[in-house]
Amino acid sequence: MDFSEIYNEAVIRTGSHKKLMELLPKPCSSNLLSKISDDRYLSTMARCIFRAGFVWRVVDNKWPNFEEVFLNFNPLAVAYLSDERLEEIATYKSIIRHPTKILATRTNAAYILDKEHEYGSYANYIASWPSDRVVELWRQMKKEGSRLGGMTGPLVLRIIGKDTFLATNDVLVALKKYGYIKTHSNGSMKDLFRLQEIFNEISKEIKMPLCQISKIFALSTLR
Repeated sequence: MDFSEIYNEAVIRTGSHKKLMELLPKPCSSNLLSKISDDRYLSTMARCIFRAGFVWRVVDNKWPNFEEVFLNFNPLAVAYLSDERLEEIATYKSIIRHPTKILATRTNAAYILDKEHEYGSYANYIASWPSDRVVELWRQMKKEGSRLGGMTGPLVLRIIGKDTFLATNDVLVALKKYGYIKTHSNGSMKDLFRLQEIFNEISKEIKMPLCQISKIFALSTLR
């Protein structure tokens, strides 16, 4: 199916071309991504992790408290929080008291520091990664970080501005509907690499970033 037909379906379901454009994510350039401070990367990781399986609004309302408790997510400061301090943080009613997610925040601070040592900053690491291989970046985040598997890692990248598609249920439904795939297993790297190929091919053809193509697929099946 020609992607222009899918685009037109998304326009119909959102109400207008203008409305669709307003809904599409805007990726940052590599230059802009490299200028984002690493504490914002850690903050975004933590926010996505605490949102997982929880009401996002509740987490977002408490986020200023998270920023205070986790020292504005300075990676060096968070990485050296003691076990005793993490246990204390897990008793604070001002945040979400989830010990394993609190521990994951310290682990991810150390992960970011490792990349700072290798690339100068975590921001440089993310900025330099080619979006046409973004699935491999998802895999590395899952392997080297903590609780960054599934949709969490890709959401971190999307929020921070890295061009990435998302393998959400809406996107997968659309891909099946329009004949791009027959089946998909979220745990299968083979299937994820196939999605990467599909999005790369469409992006090359229509000169549109992966994140916008992904969103158009999702919106094309909007009820």
